[in-house]
Amino acid sequence: MNQKFHLLTTFFLLILTSQIYGQLTHLQTQKIDSLFIGWNIPNHPGGSIAVMQEGKTVFSKAYGLASLEYLTPNSTETLFNIGSNSKQFTAMAIVLLNERNKLSFDDDIRTYIPEFPNFGKIITIQHLLHHTSGLRDVHGLLGLAGWRNDDVMSNDDLTRVILKQNNLNFKPGEEVLYCNTGYMLLVNIIEKVTGEKFKYWLKENIFDKLDMNHTYVEDQYDRVVPNYATSYGGNSNFNRKIAYWNYVGSGNMHSTTGDLLKWLKNFSTPKKNWESAFATLLTMTPLNNGTPTIFGFGVRIENHLGKKIIQHGGAIGGFRSIIRTYPEDKLSIVVLSNFTGSNIMSKTNKLAELMYPIKEKITPQKQIQPTKKPKKFIKLSTKKLAKFEGIYWDTKEKYGRKIYVKNDTLRYSRSATSESLLVPIKKNKFYMLHVGIDVTVEFVHKGNLKQMVVLVAGELPIVFDLHETIKKSRTKELAEYPGKYYSSEIETGYTITIEGTDIYIHHIRHGKIKLKRVYQDILEGEWPINMVEIKRSSKGIIQGLQITNGRVRNLWFKKML
Repeated sequence: MNQKFHLLTTFFLLILTSQIYGQLTHLQTQKIDSLFIGWNIPNHPGGSIAVMQEGKTVFSKAYGLASLEYLTPNSTETLFNIGSNSKQFTAMAIVLLNERNKLSFDDDIRTYIPEFPNFGKIITIQHLLHHTSGLRDVHGLLGLAGWRNDDVMSNDDLTRVILKQNNLNFKPGEEVLYCNTGYMLLVNIIEKVTGEKFKYWLKENIFDKLDMNHTYVEDQYDRVVPNYATSYGGNSNFNRKIAYWNYVGSGNMHSTTGDLLKWLKNFSTPKKNWESAFATLLTMTPLNNGTPTIFGFGVRIENHLGKKIIQHGGAIGGFRSIIRTYPEDKLSIVVLSNFTGSNIMSKTNKLAELMYPIKEKITPQKQIQPTKKPKKFIKLSTKKLAKFEGIYWDTKEKYGRKIYVKNDTLRYSRSATSESLLVPIKKNKFYMLHVGIDVTVEFVHKGNLKQMVVLVAGELPIVFDLHETIKKSRTKELAEYPGKYYSSEIETGYTITIEGTDIYIHHIRHGKIKLKRVYQDILEGEWPINMVEIKRSSKGIIQGLQITNGRVRNLWFKKML
């Protein structure tokens, strides 16, 4: 009886919390509804969806449960953690302070954080906004320092660690690498300039001004908040997925679909006196070499269906969010969910396709067409081909390619089951066969410089360095690995041990992590130890190791014993 009562209550609440406005065709409404109806099955989390067209909400509906424990349904007013969608609001705070002449985008961040390390290169506020600072990301750093997913992480934790860093992932402005650290540091700058707490300043200067009455910065993950969805992991069998994160600036804002539509509307029809601020948020600055990027300030500026879109995604715990606007058509879409298996990017794309009449649908974007093979190949002897053999290593992305000769042909090996043939078109340049697009591989061997440059049609060159192997037997090599390794940048140590023929790296909080030998002196593990590179002196003595785990590159650990 109680179960039937709960199901009936849930059913009627779902009806009451759904609002569908009359500007869509019945067929459009049905098709949008069908995209999310799978979230409405019993005992299933879901989310809230909203669409705005020409300044009016044309679809607003909630699906599934906000709480599996209490069978409480999501509603159009349910609060969700929007994750990294928070970044655009942090960026707007910087934009407003710039307009008020309180700071400049080109300011050195050490102007406001004087205790910040001097890396020998100026990091500007604009670098932080565009993810081009080269700073190591907070999640990777704290993970290597011993934090686990169920540990609380705060801005103070990041500050303590970042102030000890000696190196960057890359020189500021040379690359784009998504970085939560930068947006957390922007909070330090905002609070220094305003003299106010970040969350209160945003409420007074952004949320209240834009009538976003349900949106706020959350810096206490365990706070009890009415009408707040619970976060779950999974697709069919669900578990609680709590984000033990108290940090702000890069994430942890809570909002509703209605508030986020109000925000997105300003990209096409800005509120009075907000015109320049929203225009500035779309600032795109190329890299040092002139290469354009897709990042504005806290938003991505891309194309979908041949139309300009301004969007960002968010993921924290089990929450997933997409907020997107097509400013030229005054169309905005918000999709918020409270479980990891929600697949919201695909659903958002399909929803957008339903919003455009068939006649307006743009033909598929131009695909890169495979080019014809070069008209002329040259003949190189096996001896000449052999000089290009070796393991070539991408020092940025941390993966290798084996180049070797078999049956008088040079081969490009990705793995034991994936390789391509290379045929010479010049004495040091090759064409890759049977990959569907135009790929050339050039070997640059000049003195000590030995590299392989892979050029894929329409993309930037990928540069690999020849991995110099040390002439040692595997047995002797492994015997040299054991010992204690320490990083002063995160005040943390790891121990490498050998058990039989297996290699392990140990941390008191992470336990033993098995390492797989990928190449000589290059080992692969699991988070947070994704890639380990053993570093030796000119005499072959191990000096230490570097660990890379995605958005943290080459963190140095000195061998102590």
